[in-house]
Amino acid sequence: MIELQRFRLIADSDAREFLAVDRRVQTELAYREVGLLRRTTARGDGGHWLVVETWRSEADADAAASHRAADPIAAQFLSYIDATTLRTERYDTLD
Repeated sequence: MIELQRFRLIADSDAREFLAVDRRVQTELAYREVGLLRRTTARGDGGHWLVVETWRSEADADAAASHRAADPIAAQFLSYIDATTLRTERYDTLD
């Protein structure tokens, strides 16, 4: 299962600071979650951002979302994101 999170940062956010928090999410939180196979963050034109996570199953992704809801590092990550732009999409893999 692939999960995409598309968003923009809050105006005047420091992208370097955001990326430092993103690295913490990746190393201290995400890769400790059961079932996470791969995670990457990308920046597009015009201030658009994308986080792509590949999960073993949707149940694993759901469990991780529950854990992250109460995690201070995840809260810090979300504090940089303009919530009005955040879109999460999930896709079933075909292989």
